[in-house]
Amino acid sequence: MRDADDCVLLAERLGDPVFDGLWEFPGGKIDADETPDMALKRELREELGIEIGSFRHMLQVSHDYDDRCVKIDFFLINDWLGEPSGLQGQKLKWIHVDVLDERMLLPADGPVLIELSKQTSG
Repeated sequence: MRDADDCVLLAERLGDPVFDGLWEFPGGKIDADETPDMALKRELREELGIEIGSFRHMLQVSHDYDDRCVKIDFFLINDWLGEPSGLQGQKLKWIHVDVLDERMLLPADGPVLIELSKQTSG
């Protein structure tokens, strides 16, 4: 999620001692009967209590962790209804793309920074 001031929404990573203190872009796993678009809408409704409007696929990232390999589809959302809140107990924060530091994020989320920097609205 990116607002008109080029700030993006980050969520605190919960329940993962390996990545304690890190932040991630909100979202989650795709259920067996879902498309990535359907999962995006469901996850943001469940995690943040919002309904998304316009969005587009931004990039897909594959990352090898010590215990697993993940493939993540990242979407850029510029339009939503409702005020995001951490419905699962996670803290949220808005941070400007220019000051977002890769070290704040889960390792798999790092490549998104390059893409976001290319697409700033200012």
